[in-house]
Amino acid sequence: MAAAAFPSPNHGDRRGQTPSLIVLHYTGMADAASARARLCDPTAEVSAHWLIAADGTTEQLVCETRRAWHAGAGAWQGRDDVNSRSIGIELDNPGDRPFPAPQMAALRRLLRAVMERWSIPPAAVIAHSDLAPGRKIDPGPRFDWEGLAHDGLCLFAHPVQDDPDPDLTDSLTTLGYPDNPARLDAFRLRHRPWATGPESDADRRTAARLLLHANIPGESRLRDGGSAPP
Repeated sequence: MAAAAFPSPNHGDRRGQTPSLIVLHYTGMADAASARARLCDPTAEVSAHWLIAADGTTEQLVCETRRAWHAGAGAWQGRDDVNSRSIGIELDNPGDRPFPAPQMAALRRLLRAVMERWSIPPAAVIAHSDLAPGRKIDPGPRFDWEGLAHDGLCLFAHPVQDDPDPDLTDSLTTLGYPDNPARLDAFRLRHRPWATGPESDADRRTAARLLLHANIPGESRLRDGGSAPP
């Protein structure tokens, strides 16, 4: 494709990395036009590979072979410089409302294409809040992770009563969360929206079931009789 097909000038070399993560964001702005203007403004020094408007209109702002500037400071699975090894997708949403059906349908189409193009598994589709606990909250508690998981496009799980409840610190580290005092909040924002209070059995069982579904060798397994999430 011609360079003009990628209107944002805010990108760089991937520093020897290949995309292995997809990071989902909300724009936090009034509309898609405002977000596009900022993501393409050289003085803003921010960008993303893709922008999906509320009506489902999808535009590529940065070539996927290039390093877009969307993740910022943070880490996942013990590795920093997430920008170099990820594809960033911005969803037009100010952060205070559900994501419309046309937008989610467009996201599903895009995720399938990107995941196939770069051989990215569902476990590697994450939230901005996952990699930057305490600093970022997008795409927020209104985002339908469960629906995406049913389509095989990310991880989400509901625990059952007989699931084990191993140490949550170890589970969150294995899942990929950075060592940060706010990572329980980040985990809940993604997997147990609206949960509050101290760490609970539900947190531990949810993390254990996610580890099973992530198929991480040698890690948490459910007791006999448990079933994997869809």
